[in-house]
Amino acid sequence: MSMTVEIDKNSGYCFGVEFAIQMAEDELNDSGNLYCLGDIVHNAMEVERLEKLGLKVISKDQLKDLKDCKVLIRAHGEPPETYELALRNNIELIDASCPVVLKLQNRVKNSWDKIKSENGQIVIYGQQGHAEVLGVAGQTNNEAIVVTTEEDLSKIDFSKPLSFYSQTTKSTAGFYKMKALIEEKIKEQEKPELLEIFDPNDSICRQVSNREPQLEKFSLEHDIIIFVSGKKSSNGKALYGVCKNTNQRSYFIENETELDRNWFRNGDKVGICGATSTPMWLMEQVAQTIETYNL
Repeated sequence: MSMTVEIDKNSGYCFGVEFAIQMAEDELNDSGNLYCLGDIVHNAMEVERLEKLGLKVISKDQLKDLKDCKVLIRAHGEPPETYELALRNNIELIDASCPVVLKLQNRVKNSWDKIKSENGQIVIYGQQGHAEVLGVAGQTNNEAIVVTTEEDLSKIDFSKPLSFYSQTTKSTAGFYKMKALIEEKIKEQEKPELLEIFDPNDSICRQVSNREPQLEKFSLEHDIIIFVSGKKSSNGKALYGVCKNTNQRSYFIENETELDRNWFRNGDKVGICGATSTPMWLMEQVAQTIETYNL
């Protein structure tokens, strides 16, 4: 009995990533040349495809040396100093910041303007050094406290007012666990008013978080799961964790060359899924390779 292979229809690019790639492709079709501040997406295969079309990935340090050119800001967004530098150097920014990220940046800036006068703190649940987190923390003059693990909570002064936000691509379970831990620490201060003014904000993108229950269902419906994602993708790591917890026969690969024929059994229902940064063409390549195992 041969295997059946199905690609999860809910996997692949989120709106923000799709929008950024479309903007890059449109500009490259017009001029054949475009700089991008950091990898446009945390997927090496897609970056390589766009580089062949003329996209040049640059770092923050390289941006300082550029003048009179066009630079794409990817979906992750950027801190205010990037826009200031572009003005000074006559750089035209093609801004593909995700609307969900821009909304978060605005909310954090407004919170910061209010809470700093109260000697309060902005806390962001996110991955230290992640492009989106840098852009959001930039709204607070980089004074926001970034927490990733329970150990990071030691950076917070719980005797002061707190506003709590999340990187848009973190897991909802992780955010609410961290929120509960913060509330416990505030209670230890024995000042009820601190808990009353604690301001937690679930700023996780629902297009991302809704994939968690969808992936759980998809993982249960298949004998084996092949999760396709770039190794740099924090969203990929989170969503792969959902698959692995639901189906122990879940495997993380970056592309079809990492497949192992020994993972598969005769008659398997194979499910292929991916992160919000995984292109559909890559999942299709993986599916085509697995289908050759039936021959």
